[in-house]
Amino acid sequence: MKFTEIRAEDNASTVTEFLLLGFSDLPNLQGILFGMFSIIYLIILVGNSFIIVLTRIDPTLQKPMYFFLANFSSLEICYVSVTLPRILFSIAAQERNISVLSCATQLCFFLILGATECFLLAVMSYDRYVAICNPLHYPVVMNPTKCTQLAAASWLGGIPVQIGQTCQIFSLHFCNSNQINHFFCDIPPILKLACGDTSINELSVYLVAILFAAVPFMLILASYSKIIETILKLPTATGRSKAFSTCSSHLLVVFLFFGSATITYLRPKSTHSPGTDKLFSLFYTIVTPMLNPLIYSLRNKEVIAALRKLLRIK
Repeated sequence: MKFTEIRAEDNASTVTEFLLLGFSDLPNLQGILFGMFSIIYLIILVGNSFIIVLTRIDPTLQKPMYFFLANFSSLEICYVSVTLPRILFSIAAQERNISVLSCATQLCFFLILGATECFLLAVMSYDRYVAICNPLHYPVVMNPTKCTQLAAASWLGGIPVQIGQTCQIFSLHFCNSNQINHFFCDIPPILKLACGDTSINELSVYLVAILFAAVPFMLILASYSKIIETILKLPTATGRSKAFSTCSSHLLVVFLFFGSATITYLRPKSTHSPGTDKLFSLFYTIVTPMLNPLIYSLRNKEVIAALRKLLRIK
């Protein structure tokens, strides 16, 4: 354990380095874990890159819906690249030390990209709302300038708050230990290492989670309540089926991401345990980004048609 600068006035030590325990409790599975995570990372990179390329080169996908989908795929690549390469390095080199600055940087980018995902999912639901509930106004409302503005706001909107939250967390003194029982620097396991009362920090985490997760989720639910109401009024079963098919992929991704993230950050502190925290974190940081390309491609006829055209499959 590496400490420096012991302060007499508060009897606390300043940690200069953390130890990410990760999956060190599974010594016999290190090779299998490395292979599994390498394959998952490759799937995420290839799958999401395919969607980005398709939406750029295929004329039939030059629509706001696919513009946001390309942004979402780019986000997923960035999001998973904050954690997975570090996991692979730790397993391959058996090097689990991480400096406080590196840990803070990883957490900050993780939080910023997490906020971006919440905002972007809300924007995508708004796009579907306008397309289905106000189809005649859709080209005017979702014009290229508006789409760019919404995407930029999603990417940039969480930066100031999440930088502030990261600074607040790492301004704490860590004296309990320097061992983070997680596979990346996340808020709950870091707060467990802090000295003294962290109730203010925990309250701050809840407020930010409500702002960046609960509010977008409520907007998504409001959009889809209107969408479902409109779809049920369509006169033909074919029209209803087509409208539902354009929304089902997005809804599935919304519930996968928000469900696992909400359980991780908003459940009571007394119910937190390293095992369940790792399980839920794996789900929304790695499994969901891996499933997204499959969900959006296999359930979307236009994406399948564009993929066949690209691969010259009749």
